[in-house]
Amino acid sequence: MSQICKIVVPFACLLSVNFAYADSTNFKRWAVSAGWMHVMPQGKANSTHVTTAVKEGGSYGVGSLYGADLGKYALNGDTLDDSLGRLMFKSFVRNSQKDPNYKVPDGFMKGARADITGISDYTADGGMEIDDTDTLGLTLSYFVNDNVSLELVGGIPPKVDVKGVGEIRATALSTSNSSHLPPFSPPTYFDGLELLKDTLITDLGAHGTVAEVTAWTPAITAKYHFGTSGKNKFRPFVGAGVVYGHFNKLKLNGGVEDDLIQAGYMIDNILNDRAGEALHGGKGSSTATPEVKVKTSDAFAPVLTAGFTYDFTDRWFSTGSLSYMPNFNNVATVTVTDTSTGRQLIKSTTKIDLDPLVTYVGVGYRF
Repeated sequence: MSQICKIVVPFACLLSVNFAYADSTNFKRWAVSAGWMHVMPQGKANSTHVTTAVKEGGSYGVGSLYGADLGKYALNGDTLDDSLGRLMFKSFVRNSQKDPNYKVPDGFMKGARADITGISDYTADGGMEIDDTDTLGLTLSYFVNDNVSLELVGGIPPKVDVKGVGEIRATALSTSNSSHLPPFSPPTYFDGLELLKDTLITDLGAHGTVAEVTAWTPAITAKYHFGTSGKNKFRPFVGAGVVYGHFNKLKLNGGVEDDLIQAGYMIDNILNDRAGEALHGGKGSSTATPEVKVKTSDAFAPVLTAGFTYDFTDRWFSTGSLSYMPNFNNVATVTVTDTSTGRQLIKSTTKIDLDPLVTYVGVGYRF
């Protein structure tokens, strides 16, 4: 709100300075209009930067481990340096083929740890785009002279749909490293075993509309009007100015929120030495209560506009315009926090390019 005031107050002061002069002439210096405003964002989705509470290369306890996960994700089980480790690996995988719920016996997992890389700080291809939207546009103009005007552009803040594009994935490499244990401890037989899993965090494209947000985008422009009042009913104009964007009342798609909560469980399991459960997926033994929050930054951008007015009478007129707002973008930040501990599990940021073309068709009145 303070940013909006920074735009509106100087404009209002300028108008008040000229108010007495405007009233002392027959020239109609004020004009208002209302009409249909159609917003067509031109920006494309950007990649998403993701960070988690997992330390890159950090050592975490494995806990329980499903034999089926060994078979799915192991890169080098058949080539482990330890021959006993190779035999046990093959045995565990065979057992899982008979029983999908088979877990590696606890005796082989006690004290087992793994170094985890790839999910502490990474960039995913998925992102967000803004859908077209319509709203009631309102303008207030003050004419400095017959050819130059200052205009405040606003309207009813529309609810805007945010589309998802692509997927957010996380690729984690877990390398067994139980060198802290005494020699010949069962977990050490698997040292060097690498498990690689590419996890789909959320399919933004499949969810379609991933969020809804209310957009406040007041603008101030200076315009030059060709022709002369009283002579030319049709008067083209060109102009330039600045737009301010503030976005609130953001609601996240329930499916995306559920996906991120599941990702929060995965991170919590790793942090609490249950990397095997994180590998398997699902909530597992996590006691976390993940909460997802989304916020967007404010934005400023230039405005370029061209259009016309057509007079019905000396007071009533119609107007139409096409405006472009280049480099109009903001940043969306999504966090997943364990409310039971206050620990932030996941943070992601993505730039949303708006860069809209805006058409406006309205009817106005001069006074």
